Amino acid sequence: MFTNHLTEFAGLPVVNYLNLPGEEVREWSGEPDLDPGTLADPGAVAWGLSHYYDEMGDPRSARRYLTGFVESVSDPAAVTAVVIGSLVEAFEVESSDEVRDLLVELAPRLPGLRSLFYADLVVEECEASWIRHGNLSPLVAAFPGLTGFAVRGTSHLSMEALEHDGLRGLTLQGGGLPRKLARQVVGARLPSLEHLELWLGVEDYGGDTAPEDLGPVLSGEAFPKLRTLGLRNTENLRSWFPVLAEAPVLSSLEVLDLSLGDLSDEGARALIDLAPAFRGLKRLDLHHHYLSEDMCERVRAALPGVEVDLSDVREPEIDGDEDDEDREVYYYTAVAE
Repeated sequence: MFTNHLTEFAGLPVVNYLNLPGEEVREWSGEPDLDPGTLADPGAVAWGLSHYYDEMGDPRSARRYLTGFVESVSDPAAVTAVVIGSLVEAFEVESSDEVRDLLVELAPRLPGLRSLFYADLVVEECEASWIRHGNLSPLVAAFPGLTGFAVRGTSHLSMEALEHDGLRGLTLQGGGLPRKLARQVVGARLPSLEHLELWLGVEDYGGDTAPEDLGPVLSGEAFPKLRTLGLRNTENLRSWFPVLAEAPVLSSLEVLDLSLGDLSDEGARALIDLAPAFRGLKRLDLHHHYLSEDMCERVRAALPGVEVDLSDVREPEIDGDEDDEDREVYYYTAVAE
């Protein structure tokens, strides 16, 4: 799933910052001759900040690199979107605390930051379940103007005592969402939150979050302004349909994102049986699924007036011969490693 770095974020193209003060400008993604020191509008792009090596193969200092970025852009206060990549060697550190602390330190020099993606790591750099973060709540709090925060890597993540008055979007990507982390998010004070995206994942990668752990979200009490709820990359997605159908929050949602899961024809039949509960949605995202063509049509017919995304049809993995009664059929979430 995580095979390519982001090319767009917060509606802006991602441009990678590669050079350091005093050095010749290095090649950029998409704009080879672009010079950060003379860029007229630093807010016109999302800045990709990622670890890289010098000509001798030595890693750059994360402090020097981040400080160099802030000093190189013509107006750091105009930067609105940042994508943090691999600024520390993923396999040699216990967590990304060094990067977190550096960003907190530099936050006063980036007062215009509105959107932050933390840990845009691809599989060649680090498996999602291996990414280690400490408590990222201080990072979110360091940017009072932040409206959107996304992080990849939930297995070892903490969002303890998360508070932010202006945050409207929160996304947690990973192969498994631990119950402890889910409860931290549910208990966060985020009065402006409109978009919540949780990748529940699979049990083998720490995904033990159950419906009761999300109770205050499903009741609508935790985030009264919530309009988009994502329970993505979910194992045994079928089991969530009865829960969601009875959830009071459903009546105030515009978008329900259940994509990247293991939805099969059997699960779709459960959805169809409960379809009246979901007809108030504007959009239901089910892309990445294992439905037959006939079942796709039945789902659409059961949800008139709802935009249903049934793209990205997948084929299950079958262990055994086609005519073998004991053959096993496996349905996988998008991120299961």
